[in-house]
Amino acid sequence: MTAADLVRVLLPLPLAEPFSYRASAGGLQPGEIVEVPIGNRVSLGVVWDGEAEPLGPGKTIKQVIRSCDAPPIGSALRKLVDWVAGYTLNPSGAVLKMCLPEPRALIAPPPMRQVLHPGASVEMRPSAQRQRVLDIARERPGLGISELAEAAAVSSAVVRKLLELGALRAESVPAFRPPPHPDWRKPGRPLNTAQAEAAAGLRAAVNARDFSVTLLEGVTGAGKTEVYYEAIAACLAAGRQALVLLPEIALTQQSLDRFEQRFGAPAWAWHSEMAEGRRAATLRAISRGEAHVVIGARSALFLPYADLGLIVVDEEHDASYKQEEGVIYNARDMAVVRGKLEGIPVVLASATPSLESLYNVARRRYAHAVLPERHGAAALPQIAVIDLRKEKLPSQRFLSAPLVQALEETLAGGEQAMLFLNRRGYAPLTLCGACGHRLSCPNCSAWLVEHKRHGRLQCHHCGHQQRLPEACPSCGAEDRFKACGPGVERLAEEAAMLFPDARLAIMASDTMTSPGQLAEMIARMERQEIDILIGTQIVAKGHHFPLLTLVGVIDADLGLAGGDPRAAERTHQLLTQVAGRAGRAAHPGRVLLQSFLPEHPVIAALARHDSAGFIAAEMAERQRAGMPPFGRLAALILSGSDQAQVQAAARGLAQAAPRGPGLVVLGPAPAPLHYLRGRFRERLLLKAARDIDVPNVLREWLAKIKLPSAVKCAVDVDPYSFL
Repeated sequence: MTAADLVRVLLPLPLAEPFSYRASAGGLQPGEIVEVPIGNRVSLGVVWDGEAEPLGPGKTIKQVIRSCDAPPIGSALRKLVDWVAGYTLNPSGAVLKMCLPEPRALIAPPPMRQVLHPGASVEMRPSAQRQRVLDIARERPGLGISELAEAAAVSSAVVRKLLELGALRAESVPAFRPPPHPDWRKPGRPLNTAQAEAAAGLRAAVNARDFSVTLLEGVTGAGKTEVYYEAIAACLAAGRQALVLLPEIALTQQSLDRFEQRFGAPAWAWHSEMAEGRRAATLRAISRGEAHVVIGARSALFLPYADLGLIVVDEEHDASYKQEEGVIYNARDMAVVRGKLEGIPVVLASATPSLESLYNVARRRYAHAVLPERHGAAALPQIAVIDLRKEKLPSQRFLSAPLVQALEETLAGGEQAMLFLNRRGYAPLTLCGACGHRLSCPNCSAWLVEHKRHGRLQCHHCGHQQRLPEACPSCGAEDRFKACGPGVERLAEEAAMLFPDARLAIMASDTMTSPGQLAEMIARMERQEIDILIGTQIVAKGHHFPLLTLVGVIDADLGLAGGDPRAAERTHQLLTQVAGRAGRAAHPGRVLLQSFLPEHPVIAALARHDSAGFIAAEMAERQRAGMPPFGRLAALILSGSDQAQVQAAARGLAQAAPRGPGLVVLGPAPAPLHYLRGRFRERLLLKAARDIDVPNVLREWLAKIKLPSAVKCAVDVDPYSFL
């Protein structure tokens, strides 16, 4: 058997290399989706690039079962799989799995569903239920069995019996009918001078059909979305596909609604909360070029687009683009890589760009389009700092007198207010007033957060839940537990006491568990059915409420504690985004920041609207410390159920650490969350000069030592989280 008779097939499994198979008759080309035997089962795989090496004498090699009738995986996407696998030190098959989340969908025929129409007039025993079904079938033909049963308030058995009798007839139709094509000729909103210039640059980048990256920076409310819509219109005019990435699933519905208003037809959504059938249909439409615009979460980046012409990364600074489990990657950075491999433009949009993107602008790697003013008549809000060291708040109260007064004035004027606190639940800590015992998670080194509305304590890391015990497990004292510190539920309780006639609502990730719930909350705000919206960071992202004129930040210092090297940057971004919710229309806005550290550079810069000054100072500090974007970081996190074994493995890894110019290894040390989901954790941090090939250094380092099978090593190149 010669190499010409063999092909390499990569399987969407956590396997490092493709397997060799005998090619089926007629030969196979790279990118073809094939069915192959693996072990005692059959799997789909992709014919991969490169020549397969024949096995030695006496070795048998299995044959490809068949080539599937499905669009091939393009060369650029195959290169992306190899690139991401090499950069993140993950098996290529695990990365391919992200490209083929529903592999059977690519080869299966489109699913069909039965819809019902009125049938013949037949002799049957009359009943009120049957008559309701027949009446609704005449009024609304085309409903499915369950839909018709629900509309008529009967069981599905009643509908099926009418179908059996012939009083209803069934028709098979595609389960998902593709929406109409977006109309790129449909005019958008009028653009001001800065918007028009930025849009012209993005259209030119799309029409050039070449790789480029543009950082679209604009103050909150500047109309960045309308500008990159112009790039999408140019992409659609060229007959190509566009992808818009969002940092949060919860933002999808709002973005879909806005897109449909602009282009007269919906975009296709992609996120983890979609039903299986919808995901399969969407993947099929993407691979066949029928999905012209996709709006989705970070996983949408890896899908097999037929002819991708543009990638937009909205809120490019957001840490949610970093996937922290499985294949650990940053979707913003991988979007740039895919853009380069595809030869297409990438747009990074943000009001508070990441320092990495600004660094690339300074080095002329990225173009820079700036929108310095809010769109229309809106002006940036006034920002004032409330020094909590001077405000004598009563015990267990968290709203200062100036903020309460501002709330009173806002409500009296018929306007809306937002209170921001980035803590879910009622209280972040519950302790015994008799002995000081703190209720903690049995699986993690974390305190249990009280969720009073649901009557439970919960760990926000592993999901463990329990009810508040009747007695202290340490000293046995009864009814002595105290809630320490505020969460959004406790803040809502105080606001309700102060403003009993105000309509309050809480918006947090654990109360908004689906895009639909978030869309309804947003609609209630827009209909002015809410006076005070209380929320966590989910309220900061892209929402536009014309009558929201006051934002109160309860604890502006919350993100500044700890050893996170990105803490100042993240806090500045988050608070700027939160402040940007105020005064986005004709009514002027104001923002009040409650702080114990009003002199902190982040707080002081916000009060002065001096983002440029803060960024310059933060850049200088990072450069002095050799931290990103001026240096590189990579984390190794060892974990296992045996603490001594994990610590010994970490010490062994430290002894084998790389040494040389531009390399420093810190640790091992217990991770800040040293016990997580029942596993003990140790961290090592590699700090490297910017010109060092960090993935290669890591590969050579890990090859020097064999870890126990019970100890897992997670590699995080360019870490965002340091927990």
